[in-house]
Amino acid sequence: MLSPGILFSQTKKKVTELTFATYNVSMEAENYVPRGTKGNSEQVLIKELASGSNAQIKNIASIIQTVRPDVILLNEFDYIQDPELGVKAFVKNYLMRSQNGAKAIDYPYYFYSTVNTGQPSPFDLNNDGKMDRFGNDAWGFGNYPGQYAMVVLSKYPIDSKNVRTFQHFKWKDMPGAHKITKADGSDWYSPEAWAQFPLSSKSHWDVPVQVGGKTIHVLASHPTPPTFDGAEDRNGKRNFDEIRFWRDYISGDTGTYIYDDQGKKGGLSNDVPFVIMGDQNASPDEGNAITDGIRSLLAHPKINSETTPESKGGAQHSPDNAFAKNHTAFWRMRADYVLPSKIGFKVKDGGVFWPAKGEPMSELVEKRESSSDHRLVWVKVGLE
Repeated sequence: MLSPGILFSQTKKKVTELTFATYNVSMEAENYVPRGTKGNSEQVLIKELASGSNAQIKNIASIIQTVRPDVILLNEFDYIQDPELGVKAFVKNYLMRSQNGAKAIDYPYYFYSTVNTGQPSPFDLNNDGKMDRFGNDAWGFGNYPGQYAMVVLSKYPIDSKNVRTFQHFKWKDMPGAHKITKADGSDWYSPEAWAQFPLSSKSHWDVPVQVGGKTIHVLASHPTPPTFDGAEDRNGKRNFDEIRFWRDYISGDTGTYIYDDQGKKGGLSNDVPFVIMGDQNASPDEGNAITDGIRSLLAHPKINSETTPESKGGAQHSPDNAFAKNHTAFWRMRADYVLPSKIGFKVKDGGVFWPAKGEPMSELVEKRESSSDHRLVWVKVGLE
C-alpha cells in the first residue's frame, strides 16, 4: 500500500539551497523486543514510537534536528501499515519535540510504502534444504514483512501521483543480469523462483519533490548487503545489480527496459534534477561488494561525486585507515550516499555526522546502541 502523506501545510518562500540526507537508523522492531521473548514485533515498535521516550530514537531525532535536512531518507525504518502509528508517530513524538536541547523539526510530507524484506516466497532460496518462509527464503532477507523498510521525509510537497516504485521489477528482466550458479555451473535458483524473483531486496523509489517551481527526483533504495552467502555470491551480485538499476535509470535509452509497479516503462527523463540517496552497502575501496557497481555509479557523467562527505569521528575511529574520514558506518566502511545530479545543483557543503570524542554530541554515536551503527550523511546544494 502506498502512503504518500501530508501532515501540515508549507509556508511559501523562495528557496535557494537545500540539504539532502540519508540515515540508516536501525529502527527495526526486533531491536525493541527483549531477548528470549516472542511477540508481535510491529506492536513493540508502535509502542516505542507512541511513547516518545525511547532513548535510541530520541538520539536519532536529536541528530536529525541538529543537521536539519530539508529531505531525508531513513533506511531500516520498519513499515507499519497505519502511518498514524508509524511515520507520523515518529515525526510527532520525536522530531517535533526538542531532543537534547536541539530545536524541534517538522516534516509535513512523507512517502512510506511496502518493501520486499520479510515477504515470504514459496521457494528454498538459499538452497539449505529447508523452507523457512522468512529469513533467507523471503524475497528480501527479513524475519517479518516490512523489516528494514524505508521512508522519505520532506519539508516540501511530494508529487504523490507521480511517485514510481519498482518493488516488483523482476531481476530476470534486467539485460545482462547476474545469474547465480552453483559450483557445477547449474542455476542456483529454480526456473520458477527466477521467474518471480524481484531485483530489489527492499524497493527502489522515484519520489518527486516539488520545491518552488521545480521538481527534484529523490531516488531512494537500500540494496542487500553483499555478504551472508557463499561462493555463489548471490547477495554480492544482487547488490551490484540493485546499484546498477539507478545507473541505468538515469541514462536515457539505457533504461528503456525498466518498468514500474504501475506498468509504466522507461527511466528518468533527461535534463531533470535528481538525488540518489540510500545505504548502498558498497564501497568503491573496501568491503565485500563487487566494487565496479558503486564505482560506475560514482563515475556517471550526470552525477556530481567530486566532494566526498567526511567526518573527524570516522577518521578517529579507524586512525590507520586511509579511507576512514569517509566512513559512514561504525563497522568501518563508506556505505551511505547522497549523490546529487550535476543538473540543477551546485554542491556547497556536505559531511558525515560523526563528532570526534570529546566534541559536542559525540555521546550520541559513541556506542552502536546509542543511535545506530550507521551515520547520517548530508549534502547541501545551491539551486541553479
